[in-house]
Amino acid sequence: MNSERFSVITGSGSYIPSRNIPNEYFADHVFYGADGNKLNNPNEEIIRKFQDITGIRERRYVTDDLVASDIAFYAARNALESAKIDGETLDYIIVAHNFGDVKADNRRSDLVPSLASRVKHHLGIKNPSAIPYDLPFGCAGWLEGMIHANYFIRSGDVQRALVIGAETLSRISDTHDRDSMIYADGAGAVVLEAATGGEPAGILSHCTESYTDEQAYILRMDKSYKADGAGNELFLKMQGRKVYELALKVVPAAIKKSLEKAGIDIACVHKILIHQANHKMDEAMVRQLYNLYGIGQPPADVMPMTISWLGNSSVATLPTLYDLIMNDKLGSHEINPGDIIVFASVGAGININSVVYKVPG
Repeated sequence: MNSERFSVITGSGSYIPSRNIPNEYFADHVFYGADGNKLNNPNEEIIRKFQDITGIRERRYVTDDLVASDIAFYAARNALESAKIDGETLDYIIVAHNFGDVKADNRRSDLVPSLASRVKHHLGIKNPSAIPYDLPFGCAGWLEGMIHANYFIRSGDVQRALVIGAETLSRISDTHDRDSMIYADGAGAVVLEAATGGEPAGILSHCTESYTDEQAYILRMDKSYKADGAGNELFLKMQGRKVYELALKVVPAAIKKSLEKAGIDIACVHKILIHQANHKMDEAMVRQLYNLYGIGQPPADVMPMTISWLGNSSVATLPTLYDLIMNDKLGSHEINPGDIIVFASVGAGININSVVYKVPG
């Protein structure tokens, strides 16, 4: 790779669905356990415990007329406008997702043509050299797309890539599974461009790992917990405790590896943008990261959070989080020139990744 060529973010965009779904929405649901037995605890208690553990008070769902490629297009259009570039100049359009387009009235994955091709079509890009492809990689897909694009750019043959994460998890959630309260919809995108000369900036390093020995199916598709609930339809299922335990073990270590590759000390990190999966899990992972450096308590403002009001929108959480900060829409959180940022995510596979990024300037 050309050490004088770096990948920098020049624009960002997001789409936050208009339907706000508070926890009270689930008050009348009938929940079952993985064993097929109805949960006896009152829904009020189930919801309260859920909120205490995950930090989620509300989430966003798309309206019935939208699918993942639609909201991916909205986020992509915003990112191109933010970067002030013509979509015809893109070399790659990478769309991370896991379920394709799933319609409200037909809950089957539609993957042909690819979502990236659909986004390119919606954007009206005619350039045949703007290559679209999809990347299914669990919730870690958007960040893996960034890693792909970085390799393309660092090779010297690519100037610009649009990396999008979009998902409509509400369409594949089992209404009889209390874990369905975690899932949300959304889309986020960034434009990644080549920068040459000067001090190193942009993506400085990454670490990607996959754990498919005993952990491959702790996130999977399976039938409804209610035996006669939905025929042969499949829904997203999760063994939450196992996800928590594995993430706490491997994600902090992966972040540390990526920081060591970049020659960056944890004290120099301004923000850690971590996949918004579960508030307590994210807090525990960041504490464990600092413990690896012998630091007992992370800085109070190092980890911005959106999960309390946006829920877990899978591949969309990281780019949406970044875009909200860059547009001054996340309280006092800021990202300024020269800042060191860490992106990290974990998802089905089990796949994890981490990227160290230095803001140009």
